Amino acid sequence: MTTSVSVPALEQGFARTRDGVRIAYRRTAARPENGSRIVLVHSLALDASVWDEVIPQLAPAAEVLALDCRGHGRSDKPAGPYTVQMFADDLADVLDHVGWRDAVVAGCSMGGCVAQAFAAHYPARVRGLVLIDTTAWYGADAPVEWRKRAATAKADGLTGMAAFQTTRWFGDRFRSERPERVKAAMEVFTANDLDCYAATCAMLGDADLRPWLADFHFPVSVIVGEEDYATPVAAARSLQAAIPGATLQVLPSARHLTPIECPDVIAQAIGSLTSVAFASG
Repeated sequence: MTTSVSVPALEQGFARTRDGVRIAYRRTAARPENGSRIVLVHSLALDASVWDEVIPQLAPAAEVLALDCRGHGRSDKPAGPYTVQMFADDLADVLDHVGWRDAVVAGCSMGGCVAQAFAAHYPARVRGLVLIDTTAWYGADAPVEWRKRAATAKADGLTGMAAFQTTRWFGDRFRSERPERVKAAMEVFTANDLDCYAATCAMLGDADLRPWLADFHFPVSVIVGEEDYATPVAAARSLQAAIPGATLQVLPSARHLTPIECPDVIAQAIGSLTSVAFASG
């Protein structure tokens, strides 16, 4: 059940990265006096709409920014190869554009990898991390397996993968009760640029953020759906164990896209960590 909340006014804009790529973002217009700032990073093959039911719940107490990563959504779609550091640099450039020195960074799936890379390369700009349905490393076979996924997409098209992704991303009850939300997500998925999708798959297959985790000395919350088959609970436990002081929350019966499936719980978790992260001013 999702709480009924009013949608805040959002500013739409574009930031230019250091290599000339335009990154689309949306930002809440209100500027809370407490100075809290949250940036949200979406999952593979989706866009900032992942956070549509989370942002209204965060907006009363924090300034919120959600971006479309390069190759996704309304952002430019340059040719690959891509790296997680490149996506982290993009995030830094977006923050520079809007004048934010730091923020709590929350990322889902791919966005969690980007959040970790940002924390690794820009630790002074991170007040805290919320790592949702994600991992630091997909395993020794990941470079091959992720490239196989990209090849399948190029051969069969993303429409042919949609039914599988639907069951992987959302639990049975959610698919039954919120078909319009599932449909909206799948429309974003199938509209992706295939070359950019392939480049991002290769990026995730090659990503290994494990060497930096022990140096994350800020509040970190790890969240995962109980039925997440893409980045399972074991991966979340590994993250928690590797990051000093990290907490872990497992969401019953949820799968891989909990910001869509469980927006109330995700908003509460991000808001709680943000309150702690900005408590010292």
